Amino acid sequence: MSANTVMKTSLRNFFAHKGRMALSAVAVLLSVAFVCGTLVFTDTMDKTFDKLFTATAADVTVSPKDAEVEGSATGLPEALPASALATVKKAEGVKSAEGAVSSANVTLVNADNKNMGPTTGGPSLAGNWTHNDLRSMEITSGHAPRAPTEIMVDADTAKKHHLEMGDELRTITATGDIKARIAGIASFKVTNPGAAVVWFDTATAQRELVGKPGQFTQLNVVADSGVSDARLKQDVAAALGTDGTYKIQTQKEAADANSADVGSFMDVIKYALLGFAGIAFLVGIFLIINTFSMLVAQRTREIGLMRAIGSSRKQVNRSVLVEALLLGVVGSVLGVGAGMGLAVGLMNLMSSMGMELSTDDLTVKWTTPAIGLLLGIVVTVLAAYLPARRAGKVSPMAALRDAGTPADVKAGFVRGVIGVLLTGGGGAALYLAAQADKASQGALWLGVGIVASLIGFVVVGPLLAGIVVRVISAVLLRIFGPVGRMAERNALRNPRRTGATGAALMIGLALVACLSVVGSSMVASATSELDKSVGADFIVEGQGGIKPQAAKDLKRTPYVSHVTEVKYVKADLTTPDGAKKSEELVAATPTYAQDLRRETTSGELSAAYGRNAMSVGSGFADKHGVKVGDTMTVAFDHGRTARLKVAAITSDDTTFDKGAMYTNLTTAAQYVPKDRMPLNGMMFAKAAEGKADAAYKALKKSVAADPTVHVKDQTDYKETLKDQIGQLLNMIYGLLALAIIVAVLGVVNTLALSVVERTREIGLMRAIGLSRRQLRRMIRLESVVIAVFGALLGLGLGMGWGATAQKLLALEGLGVLDIPWPTITAVFVASAFVGLFAALIPAFRAGRMNVLGAIATE
Repeated sequence: MSANTVMKTSLRNFFAHKGRMALSAVAVLLSVAFVCGTLVFTDTMDKTFDKLFTATAADVTVSPKDAEVEGSATGLPEALPASALATVKKAEGVKSAEGAVSSANVTLVNADNKNMGPTTGGPSLAGNWTHNDLRSMEITSGHAPRAPTEIMVDADTAKKHHLEMGDELRTITATGDIKARIAGIASFKVTNPGAAVVWFDTATAQRELVGKPGQFTQLNVVADSGVSDARLKQDVAAALGTDGTYKIQTQKEAADANSADVGSFMDVIKYALLGFAGIAFLVGIFLIINTFSMLVAQRTREIGLMRAIGSSRKQVNRSVLVEALLLGVVGSVLGVGAGMGLAVGLMNLMSSMGMELSTDDLTVKWTTPAIGLLLGIVVTVLAAYLPARRAGKVSPMAALRDAGTPADVKAGFVRGVIGVLLTGGGGAALYLAAQADKASQGALWLGVGIVASLIGFVVVGPLLAGIVVRVISAVLLRIFGPVGRMAERNALRNPRRTGATGAALMIGLALVACLSVVGSSMVASATSELDKSVGADFIVEGQGGIKPQAAKDLKRTPYVSHVTEVKYVKADLTTPDGAKKSEELVAATPTYAQDLRRETTSGELSAAYGRNAMSVGSGFADKHGVKVGDTMTVAFDHGRTARLKVAAITSDDTTFDKGAMYTNLTTAAQYVPKDRMPLNGMMFAKAAEGKADAAYKALKKSVAADPTVHVKDQTDYKETLKDQIGQLLNMIYGLLALAIIVAVLGVVNTLALSVVERTREIGLMRAIGLSRRQLRRMIRLESVVIAVFGALLGLGLGMGWGATAQKLLALEGLGVLDIPWPTITAVFVASAFVGLFAALIPAFRAGRMNVLGAIATE
């Protein structure tokens, strides 16, 4: 048979069975769409930010060397003196230079005391209006601020919060609370990806945002005609000196630096989404293998005739692979198109949440469709290889037999042995992970155990199907009498097929179960630790720290016996063994020892709050040979150097403040200048005896003016922890839903093809008295058994992974294992309903078969 004949045969078979391949094509489509949609979406995000950063950067930007994008821990940005601006203006090649003020550590509040900050993670920015802003903004209403009582806001924020000219806004900063009325509204010339921006006049911005008059956070320098940015940078550097006091960047360097910061975050999102797409591809492989295996089985006689008239094994093999290639091409091409639609959908979703993304910036690199097509086609062809190889082994004598490839007993035995070995190896690796003394070492074994046990379960699936399906049938199907027994036998007829179909569902549910156990254990462990360790009645947290005015109001609250301040101070430590370490000290008022109870392995924690004293964690002490009574040299960031005596060593067997180093806030204040002291990272409060309810209400009233500061009692805090982890898990479950959808398509396809495969058998059963209703019930029960089989394997495997992962979390202080039985039960029951749903169409089609036509089928 010539190559041309092979191609014609493949095309004929493909179009003859296009309906049977449709669900496999959908699986390829969904997986490719997820990959392409992710790439287009993240590339568009990158382009949006690149355009914004390029538009907002001056020819050359001068900023303090220690400037931080998100703002300083003090709540005040690093600043430059006005003298630097005067020096730059005189530099060669400078056409103009201006001072700019900007701060990201602000809270924008409207007249209803509602935080106007973005809810998508974007920043709230405040600054002065400069000529450089005209590169990316234009004033569309009113005018720029001219007095302390005037403010200008960006158009996107004004639209979102229904702000109009003359409305009063409050801007809460580290220096106070600014009240001003809207004098102007400015619109972005480029896409604003979600920031909320306000502008003040320069004097107000310097006083309220920087805390000092005559200071700027950066200088925007414009090059003279014919002067390149690189040359201008050299001239500005020569004027300012090269002592490292300033960071000088060209427009490209500033834009690239900002893009790199955003890019690293976007990479995390991109690779996480691609990981879930990979899971969907993996599940799709089982669907494709099953589809081609069943098609090959149904065409055994046809393939035997081809072999009898001269077709070689290689030609038969190639014929099946060409069909897979066609399936991959069709599914991938449609998937690439669907991916573009998915990307636009994601952009619209983000826009509805406040992150504006314009479809004008839609970025489709040539690599995106190339990757989608390559992945879809390669995965499809590889998945079809085993069925194609099996087709090649069909002998000419098969033309004389009934349809159906003979079982390869030897191959099944080898497969079973390999599966058992892999599963055993995976179990051994999980055991080693659970017994590890270090989390890093255990994580490696956990990864090996998950991969090996997953592959092992997939390989040994047919063997497990023969055992587990019988058990399920004894519990669920026997009550349905003969129909239930027939459903059981149908599921057991081809264990390899049942195993592969169940394995597709198993993968997604295993991940769901694992993450559920880990998340539930984290919440239970943190809750247990909270009950054991936190002695305070109330915990106060603020976005970006608790600003000074809120801290003052909290300390004046009635019905409270004490309020504890907690600040996180950076310092360079020199240990007794000569090691130099950059650490963060917890500088707190002495009542912190009551509010957060910490066990010590040596010394008394209360002594660490004495004059020029501190504590260290047990891990740090063991590593550097630190003992109680030793003295450490502590060079405070932006402050002086102190010699602090180690008065206590705290146990690292905890969830909260693990490894923390404590010192008295008064001690830190001796060595850190007042204007360099960080904001309170959090605060604690203890109610006066019998005044808990009154104190709770009073504390909430004290911080009511700042909507970013939240007072929580222990019950509130536990609920917050639960909600945060729950939201993360729900997001992951949503992404895993794609893999589960593909798995459900696999169940549908398996049943649909098995109905076609058993057409004559169904006709005979109908002829001897099986009703349509009983036939449909039989197919539905078979589907339920397969789904429950996959759920049992997946949930059991996932709980094993989760329990092992919790053992590693226990090394980090999260020592409570909690199995979320309601979630596990709900998933199990839902799997049974998934089986019922998957069988609806195949059962309906089977019930509509003509009895005589079915009996006459070859």
